[in-house]
Amino acid sequence: MQVSYWLEHAWLGGNVEPGVLVEVRDGRIGAVVKNLPSPPPGAQSLRGLTLPGLANTHSHAFHRALRGTVQVGSGTFWTWREIMYQVAAKLTPDTYFALARAVYAEMALAGITCVGEFHYLHHQPDGRPYDDPNAMGEALIAAAAEAGIRITLLDTAYLAAGFGEKPNRHQLRFSDGTSDAWAERAAQLKETDHARIGAAIHSVRAVPQAHLSTVADWARTRHAPLHVHLSEQTAENDACRTAHDRTPTRLLADHGVLGPRTTAVHATHLTDADIALLGDSGTGTCMCPTTERDLADGIGPAAALQKAGSPLSLGSDSHAVIDLFEEARAMELDERLRTRRRGHWTAAALLRAATADGHASLGWQQAGAIEPGALADLTTITLRSVRTAGPLPRLAAETAVFAATNADVSHTIVGGRVIVRDGTHQQIPDVPTALADSIAAVRT
Repeated sequence: MQVSYWLEHAWLGGNVEPGVLVEVRDGRIGAVVKNLPSPPPGAQSLRGLTLPGLANTHSHAFHRALRGTVQVGSGTFWTWREIMYQVAAKLTPDTYFALARAVYAEMALAGITCVGEFHYLHHQPDGRPYDDPNAMGEALIAAAAEAGIRITLLDTAYLAAGFGEKPNRHQLRFSDGTSDAWAERAAQLKETDHARIGAAIHSVRAVPQAHLSTVADWARTRHAPLHVHLSEQTAENDACRTAHDRTPTRLLADHGVLGPRTTAVHATHLTDADIALLGDSGTGTCMCPTTERDLADGIGPAAALQKAGSPLSLGSDSHAVIDLFEEARAMELDERLRTRRRGHWTAAALLRAATADGHASLGWQQAGAIEPGALADLTTITLRSVRTAGPLPRLAAETAVFAATNADVSHTIVGGRVIVRDGTHQQIPDVPTALADSIAAVRT
């Protein structure tokens, strides 16, 4: 397939450039031509600011069914988790496919072209495997294909309820029993053009220390991404110190988990030594500000982590909202609240977290930039909405980060193919109904 797009404004190499022609050949960018004031014959026009496709580095698709319903009353992460377990218990491969298909379509509408799905709903509710042991994971891969986006399925090891505790009744479907059994099942998953397979350690409380290296080695031998929930809650840190006399970060380091292909998710409650371990090892950090504030987790040391050498990416996690622009500005604005000082990241740095560094975290190093050879994944936002109208075009990146929302996405293109046109999903025209129906199936 060959197609060309004329971008009214394009974010290239950290700068906004006017009048850019992008030629696409077989799903990749073949050429980028600057300084074209009007569309050449045959080129499709994308009015507004076009960015590389956005990467949602951390997702639990089924959490989308909790939106709104968990805002009644007070509580903590731990009380929220009990409600989450109720939804998890009702999912089947068919209902999970329908829900994930709708959720990934919502992501496409928000300009997201690739998602990292942190997947631990492996088995039937009583822990018995399905006839196809990867039926749930395959449902997610198929859902992403129908929604038109790329996916990195981060198949997650989840073996314990806590330090020295067997899985509880809610967690039986998460567990393979041992890390070797997890590795054997995960190895059966196959990559496709739109899907890559990675690994995840749910957390140090859910994977005993004797099993950490098995998961790390599985990812290392496959050159696959490895993600891990890290220090999201102070209770996890306290329990880890009691069990192992060290922090979760130190425990991961001691078992070979950290490194450039690893991404720590949340990393909210870290010591200075933890930050140094992550930075010195090149371990990435995925911040999920809308979830972290929704669950009252706290504000993570994102600025300190980046300064130490940890690349930052962004995720919508529990999908309190699905909006990478909100995640990007929330990281900056939360840091302003914490320090009472402005300007910790430029708009370009925040967009890099939402694009190139997010894709790298998910193993899609050839995405996240508008340049020859890159995957032709593009996201266009309008500069004429009530939120984005007014600023000079040269400030379009700042407008995108600090004013735009998911509602300002007009076009989403994956592999050169238009998935969202003028705000409408081309394969799933009525995404709200798809969401409502698939959520009702697991909430009633």
